[in-house]
This record gives sequence, C-alpha cells and structure tokens, in this order.
Amino acid sequence: MTESTATLPSLYDRVRTLDAGGSVFGVHFLGATPVFVLGEEQLFFAGETERRLTIHKGAILASVCDGTRIVTGGDDGMVIATTEGGEHEIVASDETKRWIDQVAVAPDGSVAWSAGKTVQVLAKKGEARAFEAPSTVAGLAFAPKGLRLAIAHYNGATLWFPNASAAPQKLQWKGSHLGVTVSPDGRFVITTMQEPMLHGWRVADGQHMRMSGYSTRVRSLSWTSDGEFLATSGSEQLILWPFDGKDGPMGRQPTILAGGVARVTVVACHPRQPVVAIGCADGVVLLVRIDDGALILVRQGDGEPVSALGWDATGQTLAYGTEAGRAGVLRL
Repeated sequence: MTESTATLPSLYDRVRTLDAGGSVFGVHFLGATPVFVLGEEQLFFAGETERRLTIHKGAILASVCDGTRIVTGGDDGMVIATTEGGEHEIVASDETKRWIDQVAVAPDGSVAWSAGKTVQVLAKKGEARAFEAPSTVAGLAFAPKGLRLAIAHYNGATLWFPNASAAPQKLQWKGSHLGVTVSPDGRFVITTMQEPMLHGWRVADGQHMRMSGYSTRVRSLSWTSDGEFLATSGSEQLILWPFDGKDGPMGRQPTILAGGVARVTVVACHPRQPVVAIGCADGVVLLVRIDDGALILVRQGDGEPVSALGWDATGQTLAYGTEAGRAGVLRL
C-alpha cells in the first residue's frame, strides 16, 4: 500500500482474489457471473465454479457484452458470441482471416465488427450490411437507440445508418482517432486520439470540442449512469468531463478527483450511483464518489497495472483484472 492510500477506508479484505491464468483484457458480467476476457484464446468464468473456455484460436482483440452474451473478435478472423452457460457460436468469420479488432453490440442485439477498413453489422434478423471506412477502423460504438454506428478512423469519425439509405455523417478532425463513444442522450460523439487528448463533436451541428490536459493517451472511457459526466483514464487523477448542458464541456473545465494517484489506466462508472471505479498503473483499485470526492480502497498497489474493470447490472459487484493475470471480485 502506498503512503497516499495507507489511511483510506478499505474493502480489500472483502475481495475474492483469483488467478485468471493470463493477462486480463476485459471483464464483463453474464447475469451474476463475472467473466474475464484473457489476451489469448480464453474466457475465465469466475462463478461459484471456476472454469476456462477456449473460444478463439489465437489472441482476443476486442470484447463487448450486452448482459446475456459476450461478443469477441480475434486474430483468427472470428466473431464469437458466448452465453452464461458457456455455449458459443460463430457470429461471422472473415473470408481472408483478417483480424477482427473492433466489436460492438446494439440494444436490439445487432452486432457490429471491423476488419481493416471494412465494417459490418448483422441484425438479429437479416443479412449483414457492410461499410468501407476511409481508413482502418480503430473504434466502434452504437448510438443509444442502436440506429447509428459511430466509427473512429484516421482524420475523424463517421456516423453510419446500417438500416437506412441515408448518407453517413462525416465528423472530421485531422489526426489518428483510436476509440469512440456516444453520449447516452446521443447528442455528442467523443473520440480518443493518438495524442494525449480527446476530440468531440455535437451531432446536431458538428461543433467541435477539444479536451486536453492528459499525461498520456486516453485508453478508457465510461459514462456516469445519469449521463452527466464522461470519466476518463490517462492522467494521475480521475478526469470527469461535464455533459449536463446543451453545449457539453465546451467552454467548461473538467471535475478532477483522486489527485495524486498513479496514472489511471481504466475507469468504470457505477450503473446506478455517482461512483467511479478506477484502476491504476501501480495496481491500486479505488472507488471514487463524485459528490464529495471520497475514496475507498479496493486493491492495494503491487506494481501490476490494472487492465480491466466492470460492474454487474445491479451495481452490487465489481470485478477487476491486471496485466499479470491477477483478478478480484468485490461484492458490496
């Protein structure tokens, strides 16, 4: 435990610690069961009975979950959906075995994935529809209603309507855009960039937003349950951008909490309360209360960067994983 966290109230003695068996790439919940996505081939189910399921023939490059299934993309060219019972099916496979490095799931169950510049969307009922992005796709995210898909690529982002003939909406800004998210009200599109900053657009009129002040590239984003803040990694503190007004963060400063921690590597907002879980480069996991900045220690620092965080749908259970394969489950 570092000096800065030594005096904090803690819950780490209530954490169930686990050996994930490999570097943890992501963590999701299927019902009440935490599932850790490993960097190579497997999912690790940490229910009452622990089990490992090999689903890909190689590295897992992307994962997303809608609560009933985890959809993964791998360097074997496969898109695979896995359920809580361990059943898994191939959603799609790339004919030329290109890497599937981005995946997304819409509220209606539609699945999107990308290989190179090609994006495809498969509705629950229907054929896959394809879109060619201007350059290699670096991020995918459905808008809240699932009617539009945000695609991050070089020199900006594109909003595509897979089930309509409307022309895609182009959101341009020079540079490498490496990830994308859409605000819960659908009014803003935000991308992470190669530089230590975010860029955003107001969808209605394309108005730009630049969000800087980071010490390194932002790799993790999470919206608060009320949509009023966007929590971000990439600095030695938790940075929360305000989206509670018609202009979002334009002309406003972020809220900064948990100052003085090691670099924040991953963030996950509580699904119901104004609380953010943060994982840090030194292995520390904290709960941060937005209203007053109060901190609770979940994991002591051990030098292993935290690489994944996730809440269950009720907000009663938090799970985390590290690059070294350590994992934990905290039931509140």
